[in-house]
Amino acid sequence: MEPPEIFDRTLRRTRRDRAAAQFGNYSFLRDAIVEGLLDRLDLVTRRFENALDLGTANGSLARALRDRGIHVVTADTGRIFSTGGVQCDEDRLPFASTEFDLIVSAGVLDSVNDLPGALIQCRRALKPDGLFLAGFVGAGSLPRLKKALLTADQAAGGAVAQRVHPLIDVRAAGDLLTRAGFALPVADSEPLDVGYADPYRLMTDLRGMGATNVLHGSRPPLTRERLMHLSQAFNAQAGEDGRVRERFELVFMTGWSPGPDQPQPARRGSGKTSLKDALRSTSK
Repeated sequence: MEPPEIFDRTLRRTRRDRAAAQFGNYSFLRDAIVEGLLDRLDLVTRRFENALDLGTANGSLARALRDRGIHVVTADTGRIFSTGGVQCDEDRLPFASTEFDLIVSAGVLDSVNDLPGALIQCRRALKPDGLFLAGFVGAGSLPRLKKALLTADQAAGGAVAQRVHPLIDVRAAGDLLTRAGFALPVADSEPLDVGYADPYRLMTDLRGMGATNVLHGSRPPLTRERLMHLSQAFNAQAGEDGRVRERFELVFMTGWSPGPDQPQPARRGSGKTSLKDALRSTSK
């Protein structure tokens, strides 16, 4: 018997399709993740030929890879974003084993039902000594919005809803890579702070990038009363400039599919394996 799914797959696809029309106006988080992935890729000394861009969205990462001379297959759970590529969920990949030597994913793995399974499928789709690079919004993100939403629900009375889905922290990301069988797993994070004059612009940004709550189950609606309490609680956290500095923690994952010529990692707990060393491969 399969475990229950926490994310609504149909709703997730619908939200991405709705976001597609104006995604470029709200893509700053994904743009930052793409930049981080490309920075990590540029540390690698070997050449890649065939890549999968998983969660391609507006195709900016795929274009950057093609500019580097790499053939790219694109895939996305959204119908519009997957135009010209493959429509599939990240934990239901239709690709053959050892089909790619590079898999990249920007901004989607935080809302996958079976993330361990998705990572295992990615590792199997990689050739020996193939590279997996992913980035997504992780645990520690949206602390001020979460606090304001909780305050609003409590002030309005009744049930307190889970309005932001659980997020993955750096340690869990590294453990997931190890469990999926990746060699030289590395997980790290980078904070990104964005200023907001009110919570409504923040929620507009989240809707525009297709990043609103897609958890299964119903939640109390944000009534006028709840929105009033939300605005008050959010704005109470503003700085001297009148803006609330909201934080996004960008989590990055790096792993290699096992290969015969890879450098061996340092003993667990020694802290001697750096990101640069993990990204460098001896393969040609």
